[in-house]
Amino acid sequence: MDPDTGEIITLDENPYDGSKPVYAVATFLPAAHTQTYLTAWERSEYAQELPLFAYTALGWNEGFVTTAFRTDISRRQDPDMFDHVRIEDGIREWRKDYPRNRLVEHLTNCATCYGCPAALNLFQGREEAPLPTSPACNASCVGCISRQPCGRPPSPQDRIAFVPSPEEIAEVALKHIATALSPVVSFGQGCEGEPLLVSDTIREAIRLIRAATTKGTINLNTNASLPHKVAELADAGLDSMRISMNSVRKQTYEAYFRPTYPFEALAQSAYEMKSRGRFVSLNLFVFPGLTDAPKEAKDLNRFIDDTGVDMIQWRNLNMDPDMYLAMLGQNLPAGIGVRSLVEGVSLKRGYFNPYLGGD
Repeated sequence: MDPDTGEIITLDENPYDGSKPVYAVATFLPAAHTQTYLTAWERSEYAQELPLFAYTALGWNEGFVTTAFRTDISRRQDPDMFDHVRIEDGIREWRKDYPRNRLVEHLTNCATCYGCPAALNLFQGREEAPLPTSPACNASCVGCISRQPCGRPPSPQDRIAFVPSPEEIAEVALKHIATALSPVVSFGQGCEGEPLLVSDTIREAIRLIRAATTKGTINLNTNASLPHKVAELADAGLDSMRISMNSVRKQTYEAYFRPTYPFEALAQSAYEMKSRGRFVSLNLFVFPGLTDAPKEAKDLNRFIDDTGVDMIQWRNLNMDPDMYLAMLGQNLPAGIGVRSLVEGVSLKRGYFNPYLGGD
C-alpha cells in the first residue's frame, strides 16, 4: 500500500534500492492458530500450483508479524512441547512391547519420517493419539493431504496401506489411555482415507477398548458420509465425532470434497450422535474471504441451530489460493472478517479434539 496515496500496488522491484526481483511471501501458522487474512500476491503467467499449505499474510514490525489469533489454549502441538529424546525412547518401548503390531510400525514412520505431531504425542504419552485405519476414501478432496494425482503438488504424507485389526487398534488405544493424562484416541487421520469405510473394524476395536476400560475419549474424525455407520459406532461406545467441512453450503462443499455421497448425510450423522447424547465438532477449513462471506456465516449459524453441534475447530485450508478460488467459481462479496465470524458464533471454539472427561 502506497503510504502517500493509500493505493494498492504491486512491487516488481525492491523499493529501497531498485534491485530485482522481489517476491510475495507468506507464513504457515503453527497449530491452534487460525488465519484472518491471506497474503497479498499477483500471479505470474508462468506460476505453477503452490504446495498444500495455508498462505497467511506476513509482515514486519520490528520483527515478523502475521494475521492470526489463537483459537485453542491446548499446547499439545506447540513445537516446544516435543521432547525428541523422550519420543525416541517411547518408540523403542512401543516396538518392544508390541513387536508384531503393524499400526505401531506405521505410526513410527509417521513420527520419524513426517514429524506428525499426533504420532509424536503418542510416543510421548501425551493427550491425543492417532488411530489411522482406512486406505480408501469416498471423496476426492482437491486438497487431500494423503493422496494426490500425478501432476499436482505432492501430498505431505503417504496413506496407510492396510486395515489394522481390531486387536492392533485396541492395543495402541489401551496403552495410551492407561498412560496419558486426559487421553483422547482418534480415528481419521491425515495419513488415511475415510474411516467410516472400515467401520466394522472400528466398531469391534471400540468394543474391545470399552470392554477393558471406561477411561479416555474415543473420537472419530470423518466426512460423516454414512449416518447408519455413525449410529453403529455411537452405540458401540464412540464418544465424539468431528465432521470435516470447507463450507455448510452444498455447492461450495461439493466443489472441494467431490463426494460420492449426498451432502445431507453430514447433518444426519450429526443427528445420530446428538440423539445419543454424544459430542460433535465441525472441522471447518478457514479460507479468509470465503468462510466469512455473509452467506457462509448465515448458513453456518443455521447449520449449528439445525444440528445442535457442540464445537467448531477453526482450522486453516491448505491449498493454493488461486486454485481454490478458480475451483469454486464464485464471486465473493466483502467478508465480515474471520475474527468477527469466530467471535460471533456462540459455540465452544478450538482447534483440537477435546478430552471429555470420564472415569
